[in-house]
Amino acid sequence: MKYIVFVCFLGVVIAQQNSGDLDSVLKEIFGDPANKNQASTIVPPTGTTPADTSCKTENGQIGECVRYYLCNTNNSVITDGVGIIDIRVQDGPCPSYLDVCCLVPDKREPDNPITPSPEVQPTREGCGQWNKDGVGFKTVGDKDGEAKFGEFPWMCAILEPGSIDPRVQQVNDNQPDSQKLNVYVGGGSLIQANAVLTVAHYVANGKKLKVRAGEWDTQTTKEIYPYQDRDVAKVIVHKDFNKGNLFYDIALLILQTPMDLTPNVGVVCLPPPKERVAGGTSCFASGWGKDKFGKEGRYQVILKRVSLPVVERRKCQADLRKTRLGHFFELHTSFMCAGGGNQDTCKGDGGSPLVCPIEGEKDRYMQSGIVAWGIGCGEDGTPGVYVDVSNLRNWIDDKVIGEGLDPRVYTA
Repeated sequence: MKYIVFVCFLGVVIAQQNSGDLDSVLKEIFGDPANKNQASTIVPPTGTTPADTSCKTENGQIGECVRYYLCNTNNSVITDGVGIIDIRVQDGPCPSYLDVCCLVPDKREPDNPITPSPEVQPTREGCGQWNKDGVGFKTVGDKDGEAKFGEFPWMCAILEPGSIDPRVQQVNDNQPDSQKLNVYVGGGSLIQANAVLTVAHYVANGKKLKVRAGEWDTQTTKEIYPYQDRDVAKVIVHKDFNKGNLFYDIALLILQTPMDLTPNVGVVCLPPPKERVAGGTSCFASGWGKDKFGKEGRYQVILKRVSLPVVERRKCQADLRKTRLGHFFELHTSFMCAGGGNQDTCKGDGGSPLVCPIEGEKDRYMQSGIVAWGIGCGEDGTPGVYVDVSNLRNWIDDKVIGEGLDPRVYTA
């Protein structure tokens, strides 16, 4: 049985059956944007803490379910405040894997949590800091490629605010006035505190958008460091973007207010102009996209990651010519490739970053690609296609400077 490793957000298959109708081709590639039933959703901030739940500890004592960082002596909590969390636990004494059964005398108040000691908190000096082991707590049971919490602090989710879209399902159908879910649009990366890099084909429609940074598990708000939401003030799309063939599929989102740089929110580095990563380099892609292409695929709840090799351009073009694209297909200069084998990014991962190690620097990464499109999701070993960030670095710098921002922020 074939096993496809999940991840990020792909613009998906290029269908050539009706090449004369670009709108039809786009619908086959990305689906009908009006059909919100195909979209993933992300929970809104709750603003309140659920009532504590009675539970029994392993030795049979009565306790209360509290968030892992609000218990002094539970076995899941280490002295430096970092918990060991099994994300697969579904039948424990508490309803959430991020809760622990805590004896009442050991319970701390929400405004006095156990926080990680300084030596386990990541620094925020410079861009591209990869938090290999996560921040705030450590996870076990992540056997399906789940990322650690805060592992990729530059990872962003681009959302359509549910409060302005009556087609979005409400959190509680029995309460018509309850908060509405945000519609997941795609991925992005934080390159400045108030600038996000993504693909044009997800954001060029003029809809109101917001960006969420620091997200991890989209169905809980119990992590010690919260996510941050910011409204998008301006969408800058490359002037040569072509929605039919996705050439120059790149956009910059300028936020109304900057993100706060915290242990789980940081800026990624960008590669120098025109300096492509060598073929075979092992890189990471991340996102909440589908695990398979098609109706059977499911969007991910916890942020996923996949390790992918960069594929040299000539080999990628040769591989793509073996698909329905045909033997005359030419890989545009605004694209690069990664993947092959049985690992790939997938539908919903569009706009998410492909990050590669910075040579000579430990645990530091630069964004070499942006998930753009592909033929399926790794089913036949065909590489995925990404926007080539190095080839478009000058465009990014020009737009960033035009907004009064400093390119040195994302320069390694």
